[in-house]
Amino acid sequence: MITDWDDAYANGVYVEDVDDIVAAWAVDGAAFRDQMSADGRAELNVPYGKHPRQVMDIFHPEGTPKGLVVFVHGGYWLSRDKNLWSQLAAGANALGWAVAMPGYILCPEVRIADITQQIATAIDFAATRFDGPIHLTGHSAGGHLAARMGCIDIDLACMARVDRIVAISGVHDIRPMLRTEMNADFKMDMAGASAESPALLTPRSGFDLTCWVGADERPEFVRQNALLANVWTGFGMNITCVEEPALNHFTVVNSLVEPDSALTRALIG
Repeated sequence: MITDWDDAYANGVYVEDVDDIVAAWAVDGAAFRDQMSADGRAELNVPYGKHPRQVMDIFHPEGTPKGLVVFVHGGYWLSRDKNLWSQLAAGANALGWAVAMPGYILCPEVRIADITQQIATAIDFAATRFDGPIHLTGHSAGGHLAARMGCIDIDLACMARVDRIVAISGVHDIRPMLRTEMNADFKMDMAGASAESPALLTPRSGFDLTCWVGADERPEFVRQNALLANVWTGFGMNITCVEEPALNHFTVVNSLVEPDSALTRALIG
């Protein structure tokens, strides 16, 4: 029985080298942007809205893109920005896919429902730039937001082109977050949390779902990952649920830099 919900969702305190991991993300992200800019394959801070955070980076593959990947960053809807994860576009780029990485306005300036709408707007904006299929992914809060795009209540103009969603370490039932101190910034009530929880909503048809988590993550993230896969299986979808061994909440996304990793292959197919 969980009695301390803040602890249940605390990731960094259970990863000894978390500061080194995040510092490496920042260095690797900057180096990737610099190299891609030097190669003429990066468009940085492209506006898709009026707020300074409503910008995206777009990384182009060599040659004509086979399709578009959209990666949504995490940070509990409260922190971080797209620049920490630029390097994660490398695997998809190497396989011939364009990658868009949107930023978004954070809580408490906005609510989680507003972030959901921002991501839908960002995806539709990026979709106008490229032909072909669209694959959506994201990590942590971004995993939630990627899955959220697959729900029937989302007005996503390009949804007919979305044939794959990979939700990495997502929180898919937000109701437990009402018991955390973070809710002082989320300002959610039960109705709002339920309305933004993919596991409580009906998915669209026409896309495959992969729920991916590190086996060494906090038990609550492992549970949340399996929860969405379990519930949405009941809608007759093609769903894969993965607990990748020996990886925690911070290392689980790193293999997206590699075109031949299991995670990148799950994303691209």
